[in-house]
Amino acid sequence: MKFLITGGAGFIGSAVIRHIIAHTSDTVINVDKLSYAGNLESLTLVESSSRYHFEQVDICDRKELDRLFAFYQPDIVMHLAAESHVDRSIDGPADFIQTNIIGTYNLLEASRAYWNGLDLERKEQFRFHHISTDEVYGDLENPSDLFIESTSYKPSSPYSASKASSDHLVRAWQRTYNLPTLVTNCSNNYGPYHFPEKLIPHIILNALQGKPLPIYGNGQQIRDWLYVEDHARALYLVATQSKAGETYNIGGHNEKTNLDVVHMLCDLLEELVPENQYSKQHAGGGGFRSLISFVQDRPGHDLRYAIDASKIEKELGWRPKETFNSGIRKTVSWYLENEAWWSRVLDGSYSLTRLGSGV
Repeated sequence: MKFLITGGAGFIGSAVIRHIIAHTSDTVINVDKLSYAGNLESLTLVESSSRYHFEQVDICDRKELDRLFAFYQPDIVMHLAAESHVDRSIDGPADFIQTNIIGTYNLLEASRAYWNGLDLERKEQFRFHHISTDEVYGDLENPSDLFIESTSYKPSSPYSASKASSDHLVRAWQRTYNLPTLVTNCSNNYGPYHFPEKLIPHIILNALQGKPLPIYGNGQQIRDWLYVEDHARALYLVATQSKAGETYNIGGHNEKTNLDVVHMLCDLLEELVPENQYSKQHAGGGGFRSLISFVQDRPGHDLRYAIDASKIEKELGWRPKETFNSGIRKTVSWYLENEAWWSRVLDGSYSLTRLGSGV
């Protein structure tokens, strides 16, 4: 099959592409405009494959989308392109409205036009898979509550509101035009190649450089953590084995407070970082935990997210392979072993790859 994957140079998108190229015989067309979070260096393991193609295209450009559909004739669209950082959405929501809502609309319309021209067999096989977030559901008040696929939407940030809007568009195109769509809502992802503005890589890299480890509020916000490679497996299963119109929640069964996560990272770094590589003198002799700094909470910060992923387990047989303990150890080890990747992100030199990329 041919997969057209938007946002394939991002964190989750690149994991999906690496999974498909490594574990299937399918072809991937990576469509990414290469914004600040798009990094082609996350795809060096697959870039030489004859089954991998890259197109630097903005999903808001309808003419270019039509060209891609006509040329590549994809069987499945996996839509991951999105502005995704909550803090950035608070500071400047316009990009989130443009990419997450207008971009999704353009992609839906390009997909619909292409799908309408397919023969009956290919029409039935085609899928538009929209990858979303558990943040669209808002805050869980009862400690025993879990998000299920029918939980009402109650987004709290410009980011989650824009993703909720895109979810509604996808379902409307399925209901009104019969476009065969799928929606998945995932919990917080973590793992290799994660852009350093997000909590886990930010804490790891700050600790290695002896910088403060900032935690919003009192650090008691609870998130369900999903290892990105487990998520990639789940997304491929949904895209290839689901009935049109289905929704699946994908979670890691790993509820942790932000403070607990930071404590685990500090303790792992104490264990794994050799003295002769990164001197713990940065931490003033008090260990990495001494670098923790509590900062003013961000506006509208949800307290708890937690996913019930029983539907995807029951219907598709998926469960995460990684516990949080195993996944976070793999993650820390990856950052310790791949300084060349993250140092180029931190100093901005990865952007030269972005700016120099073309079709």
